[in-house]
Amino acid sequence: MSYAVYTTSNFDRERFKLSGEEQKRIEKIFLQLKINPYVGEQLQYRHLREKRIKEKRVYYLVYDDLQSVLLVAVSGKKDQQVTINHIINNFGEYKIHLENLLRRN
Repeated sequence: MSYAVYTTSNFDRERFKLSGEEQKRIEKIFLQLKINPYVGEQLQYRHLREKRIKEKRVYYLVYDDLQSVLLVAVSGKKDQQVTINHIINNFGEYKIHLENLLRRN
């Protein structure tokens, strides 16, 4: 079963601030997530996960019911908990955003 991988505009802004090497690593993560969305480390909830790129963390949400993954944020260790809390507080908005993306495609 293959999953579709989407990003938020916030994720895209943060991603393009990264080095070329880090952006290449994110492209590899995209490919991994299409095959196995549960490849990263679980955070508090089964569908909230992270993958590390050196000192950075890529945060994403897995939606089995939509067979999709939504990459939502990139942060450093210093901002990790603030970022996780923001994601948790906005679970509903992220799902609506993904459903809108799926309708457009």
